[in-house]
Amino acid sequence: MKLPRRNFLHLAAGAAALPAVSRIAKAQTYPSRPVRIMVGFAAAGGADIVARLIGQWLSERLGQPFVIENRPGAAGNISTEAVVRSAPDGYTFLLAASPNAINASLYDKLNFNFIRDIAPVASIMRVANVMVVHPSVPATTVSEFITHAKANAGKISMASAGNGSTSHISGELFKMMTAVNIVHVPYRGNGPALTDLLGGQVQVMFPSVTSSIEYIRSGKVRALGVTTAIRLEALPDIPTVAEFLPGYQSSFWYGIGGPKATPVEIADKLNKEINAGLADPKLRARLLDLGGTPMPMTPADFGRFVANDIEKWGKVVKFAGIKAD
Repeated sequence: MKLPRRNFLHLAAGAAALPAVSRIAKAQTYPSRPVRIMVGFAAAGGADIVARLIGQWLSERLGQPFVIENRPGAAGNISTEAVVRSAPDGYTFLLAASPNAINASLYDKLNFNFIRDIAPVASIMRVANVMVVHPSVPATTVSEFITHAKANAGKISMASAGNGSTSHISGELFKMMTAVNIVHVPYRGNGPALTDLLGGQVQVMFPSVTSSIEYIRSGKVRALGVTTAIRLEALPDIPTVAEFLPGYQSSFWYGIGGPKATPVEIADKLNKEINAGLADPKLRARLLDLGGTPMPMTPADFGRFVANDIEKWGKVVKFAGIKAD
């Protein structure tokens, strides 16, 4: 049977529209079962708390449980690889974080490429680090510390939470931009490092605001500058490092990613819901309490942000010759 041209065109147009209609319908009914958010760090830590806050928000908005699964180890690489190997069906996601960008150059052999194998879904927030010194250090500003460090080359010790940690690379970026010679002393976590800073065994550190803010407020350490581009609501009187060292910026970020080929419609739906959460006064206040600044982005913008961070920290890792423990 020969179809009239007009009927043929109608049929062809209808057939072409079927995949789009199917995708839209799938997004409208999503999720139809529980969704996993995998976290590469231990329970009760910052990453876990952020994941649970976002998971609870999505559960309430979308009517299905968003279950947090902790798989700590290798600075987040274990959980990342598990997500990379998961089916791209919209039911397994990763709480992505700064270590993912650092690890891209810190580890010589990874079984995945973060940019290639993880689809960006939504950014969540940025958490500042802060440059703090022991009160015995005769410097009240970043500029004074640079002068002091150059006059005492090799005599000042910088604590960190470990090789490749954000406190470490924040300090190495500072060293790279100022050419100061200070000695890195790695610890196993922020806690032991801050303990030795409080005791004066080390003189400077770039810990997270969350872990150090009470010591700053009590005067047990002196804050010289926050590492974000703008001042923090939690510490409005503390300048940014960039006010003395233009171009300096370092922070810890969190976001959501999925396996590559995660349906665009599902990623867009989650992005919309997460961005709504970041604008919600109650959830926003919880994130601010953690020392964070909500950072809403489109999936594409988040992807570009991560790519730029990988490039930036790759240069610092190479400069400092950092190797994974």
